[in-house]
Amino acid sequence: MATILEQPTAERKAELTESLAEISARVEAAASLSSPPTLVAVSKYKPASDILACHELGQLDFGENYVQELEDKARILPSDIRWHFIGTLQSNKAKMLASIPNLYSIQTLGSIKAANTLNKALSSDRSSPLRVQLQVNTSGEDSKSGLPPLSTSEGVESSELAQLAAHVVKECPRLRLEGLMTIGSLELSVHASEAEKNADFERLKETRDVLKGYLETTLGDSLRSNWGVEGSGRLLLSMGMSSDFETALKAGSDIVRVGTGIFGQRAPKAT
Repeated sequence: MATILEQPTAERKAELTESLAEISARVEAAASLSSPPTLVAVSKYKPASDILACHELGQLDFGENYVQELEDKARILPSDIRWHFIGTLQSNKAKMLASIPNLYSIQTLGSIKAANTLNKALSSDRSSPLRVQLQVNTSGEDSKSGLPPLSTSEGVESSELAQLAAHVVKECPRLRLEGLMTIGSLELSVHASEAEKNADFERLKETRDVLKGYLETTLGDSLRSNWGVEGSGRLLLSMGMSSDFETALKAGSDIVRVGTGIFGQRAPKAT
């Protein structure tokens, strides 16, 4: 990637101004919670000039799937950008991720090994812990990453998700367990009627509620301030992408990840 930040063309800036305004308006209209949701603009494969154009329009949250691409972009783009890593998290890439000063969150944490590597690699100079969401495979598809969801309080203690959550809270002081993330089945979103609820989104909400109860019961008052949104302790939900973000917001999503709706179709990754 170029190390010189090119300016967006007037034509491209006009396109992005229109698409970002449209998506932002749709997000606001579909939001069902009292607190405004976070729109993460997914900018993978897109040039830094596109991100700069959106940043100049006031967009601060951007998502990237590849560590090297994120590192390259973060080096040349404004430092007040809040970078969200939303790709597959490999332990051997955690050190590079941890070195990015304005890395805001990792939404795809899935193992104790990766959590330990991140916690060890993060600088003690960070002003606040790195926010992490645990990725949950709500659809059960083999092609999707993530840990199995929780359905009842029975057997929660032995589940991978509960063990990882408790480990982050108790053993990783440079991480903050902020919530859960899922990539639901596209089929459910495409074929569900307006009145139907998306089963994957409902499953993530149920998982959140079960996990919250487990953490409150198991960790006690002394650690209660160490997870969830600071102040309220609420675990956030990141669900919904370009094709289904409105459905996700109506279901109670706190964070949506929209790429194509803002930037248009992506070019294939260079090989």
